[in-house]
Amino acid sequence: MKFAGKSNPEKRNATSEDVAQLAGVSQATVSRVFAGGANVSEKKRKKILDAAAQLEYNPNAQARSLITRKTMMVGIIMRNIKDPFYSAVLEIFHTRLSPLGYQLIFNNSENEIIEEWEIAKLLEFNVEGIIVTDALLSEGATRKLKRSGIVSILFNRYTEGLDCSAVYCDNYLAAQQIATYLVEMGHRSFAFISGPRNTSTTVDRLKGFREVLEERNIKDLTIIPGTYTYESGFKSAQELLTRNKEIDCIFCGSDIIALGVMDAARLVGFRIPEDLSVVGFDNIRMLGWTPYPLTTWEQPLEEMVTSTVELLLKEIDDKNAAPRIVAMKGRLVIRNTVRRKK
Repeated sequence: MKFAGKSNPEKRNATSEDVAQLAGVSQATVSRVFAGGANVSEKKRKKILDAAAQLEYNPNAQARSLITRKTMMVGIIMRNIKDPFYSAVLEIFHTRLSPLGYQLIFNNSENEIIEEWEIAKLLEFNVEGIIVTDALLSEGATRKLKRSGIVSILFNRYTEGLDCSAVYCDNYLAAQQIATYLVEMGHRSFAFISGPRNTSTTVDRLKGFREVLEERNIKDLTIIPGTYTYESGFKSAQELLTRNKEIDCIFCGSDIIALGVMDAARLVGFRIPEDLSVVGFDNIRMLGWTPYPLTTWEQPLEEMVTSTVELLLKEIDDKNAAPRIVAMKGRLVIRNTVRRKK
């Protein structure tokens, strides 16, 4: 058992000069490696990291930030961390930013609109930029970030007229292609179970889906706004299918909603896809599991995160860079939850 308070006065902390001497390089080269993004060969980098590990060297981030004026910290605000889609988003952002020397400061918010006080909490960590995923920034929060010189990027959302960059999947185009596929499979009676109505994702998906149906003179569309949760999908589908047995196809605003819909449908007595076709959105990892072979729309998640990081770093380096809105395409993934009607 170890007891606190016992320390070795003989031992001192290793310095970057010690690492440089052991690795046989200059102290400046050591500093560049630990600053991230340095132009150093892999062989030399490995020697430096091995020497640092041997000496138990820990670079002083606070001292480094005073010299470089860079904290190498990025905040990320996320609401629905329980959704497998957003847990994957968080993992990929960490994978992209960590090799560049950046650390993520995570903030789990319960609010659809991020207010100024939540931004203030992140600013206490001296973050260089903030990524907002499944939420929107209020005008007050946006102004506070601008005054503080902090870059902000919206991920998987956008807001018209808001003075910040955004990266998202082209939901309008995706919903059009989903609707076209379902109509061509012979479906005529639809329901759309969405997330909150006031988000760009819901607005664009509903618009694209509805336009295709109207072009084909199909008017049987039931719209049910909900939340991006399993519980929302389950409850909405249970109520819908109990009172309306004629619905033969449900388009879900997310895969996690679709999983709830499928379980509720089976409980009510619908077979999938024999009695009811179901389509999701996102292509979360668990769709490879046997009980949920869901037809869905795959968002180009890796590319979306990469584009977001590139925009973030560009705007951190150039505070005068104009905001950009980047829409990315995905693809329809066909599995076994949609049947062709005769």
